[in-house]
Amino acid sequence: MAAALAFAGAALLSCAAPVADEPAATDAEPQETQPNILFLFADDQRADTIGAWGNELIDTPHLDRLVAEGWSFRRNYVFGSNSGAVCVPSRAMVLTGRSWMRSPNRMEGVPTLPRLLETAGYRTFITGKWHNGEEALHRSFDRGKAVYLGGMADHTQTEVQDIESGGMVRQRVGETFSSELFADAVIEFLDEQASADEGSESDQPFFAYVPFTAPHDPRQPPPEYRERYYERDVPLPPNYMPQHPFDNGALILRDENLAAWPRTEDVIRDQVAEYYGLITHLDEQVGRILETLDENGQAGNTIVVYAADHGLSVGSHGLLGKQNLYEHSMRCPLIIRGPGIPNGSTDAFTYLFDLFPTLLAQGAVEEPPGIDGRDLAPLWSGGDPTWRKSVFLPYRDVMRAVRDDRYKLIVYPNVNHRQLFDLSEDPDELDNLIADPEHTETAVRLEALLEGWQTAMGDTVPLSVPDPAPLHRDLTGTEREPDRWQPEWIVEKYFDAAAN
Repeated sequence: MAAALAFAGAALLSCAAPVADEPAATDAEPQETQPNILFLFADDQRADTIGAWGNELIDTPHLDRLVAEGWSFRRNYVFGSNSGAVCVPSRAMVLTGRSWMRSPNRMEGVPTLPRLLETAGYRTFITGKWHNGEEALHRSFDRGKAVYLGGMADHTQTEVQDIESGGMVRQRVGETFSSELFADAVIEFLDEQASADEGSESDQPFFAYVPFTAPHDPRQPPPEYRERYYERDVPLPPNYMPQHPFDNGALILRDENLAAWPRTEDVIRDQVAEYYGLITHLDEQVGRILETLDENGQAGNTIVVYAADHGLSVGSHGLLGKQNLYEHSMRCPLIIRGPGIPNGSTDAFTYLFDLFPTLLAQGAVEEPPGIDGRDLAPLWSGGDPTWRKSVFLPYRDVMRAVRDDRYKLIVYPNVNHRQLFDLSEDPDELDNLIADPEHTETAVRLEALLEGWQTAMGDTVPLSVPDPAPLHRDLTGTEREPDRWQPEWIVEKYFDAAAN
């Protein structure tokens, strides 16, 4: 067993996954020109909120188009988080190719994806949310418009700035809804690139990074979008619960304060409707951007990435936020369309930080040493590499999880509690098999796999404690206060005396 764990550790250090064997090296197909790269990054979007991926209720025609024309990664994950603000390490991991266990969230002194592309001749541009410190921002992008430096905002009053000559200029409040504001900015950039004279600076290949703030709360889509889903009588999530059944170590957080405990069916239905409205409105902005690529003749030489930084609960398991290790919060969309990339999908286990080496390879840029991500190209190129057999999901020091093709183990060290799910039979993670004698061997095997991941990643969090906290916690009647970004109608609906 010790030898097996030592081997897994060596494999993890080089490719961030326990694998049976390393795949044989393959040569990438030579490209006549470096492709443009357009990275569209949603905030808080669950993997099950795309029509073409099986959600028959939600309207996402433009994401459906990307699915039809590109390659879908159906089991894509964020590598957990070291912070309740899961978006911060998630974005840092994407832009550095390193897990949060190896790289600071503000990316000080670490090579970033846009910076490496810039050294290879790319023009770099950003619009949207940047939540990882100004030093890395200015080191990574030579130009930006409508850049938001915070974590969240009222979507109708987003404070933004532009990047020019290495500094921030024109601080202002956006005059349009955030998703439209950021789409307008990148469309202007794409038009400028398309009209550039041959040989000019603007004629360089570009990397455009568009991290939207939707569908992160405030869940305030334009009225017609939320009304669309109110009228559809949105069903409850299949794993809806009024409260989480035990204290997972992350029950009292800003995200969880957005509805009273216990969660009522009407409140969750309305919040899901508002969430879907934000996604459909965002989808329309994606459509505008894709149409611009088509009209400008840029689509044929542009890699389009659509992803989200993590998922969200929105009523699943009695939770609202993403500070948990259930599938609804750790799995997130990932679709890549571009020259040489076929239409199709894979169920291979991928992480968001795999985008770092993937996009560097597409831009013919050598990857730096010490990264955790793996180039995704073998998954669409027709080969059969030995790929990850499991994924490791760590959240702060309060949760650890591992899953393989069928089973998932979640460990809550501070309360000495475990959950074991058979995801092939129970994808909604409702039936805890940990006490079932028929699954004892599976639980032991997964715990050993989890310990192997911890060893490989240098994770020293114990999987149990000698003096555990109480397991159960009833939050009924817990006082809540709205944060300053919630608009008046949301405060009245979800925070007034009646809502509590």
